[in-house]
Amino acid sequence: MELNWDKVNGLMPAIIQDADSLRVLMLGYMNAEALELTEQSGVVTFFSRTKQKLWTKGETSGNKLSVIKILHDCDNDTLLITALNNGPTCHLGRESCFQESPGNINFIAKLEAVIDSSFEEKNSNSYTYSLFIDGIKEMAKKVTEEAGEVAISAVTDDGRVKEESADLVYHLLVMLRKMDVSFDEVLDVLEQRSAK
Repeated sequence: MELNWDKVNGLMPAIIQDADSLRVLMLGYMNAEALELTEQSGVVTFFSRTKQKLWTKGETSGNKLSVIKILHDCDNDTLLITALNNGPTCHLGRESCFQESPGNINFIAKLEAVIDSSFEEKNSNSYTYSLFIDGIKEMAKKVTEEAGEVAISAVTDDGRVKEESADLVYHLLVMLRKMDVSFDEVLDVLEQRSAK
């Protein structure tokens, strides 16, 4: 990427956004060396304007920011870094330096974690685990069945299309997790297709 370092006098604002919740976590500044180190290490490193040196977020607290993606704005003078934090980002012990920063809790990721947990716990009373035991062929049949119920609900307009769709998504997620595929990977395919 061709960044406009001259426009920002060598210090580029870097907005850090939580990759899961989409909350803005903090704003820091990077020089070219900090950005290069961030790209190489996969951990967010800034340039401290007060100390006039590089610092890796979490080097003291242990609450590091693991890079998911680095983007730049249309003027090539601001960075947006999506990252995962392993503890509070703010030095005051808060998740975000912007206390009331809005977010979008990724419910699908939470549901995937619940499904994975059900697989691991092996609770015979768990419906999710019973699907796991039945195996991939039975899961695939269940996805087909639920897709049919969504279609029928849509055609008959019986007022259950949301409920039937929820059943379909749940069973699809169970099948995907059995195959060790995340829903984010499915979304990546859709994003790639939309770019064509």
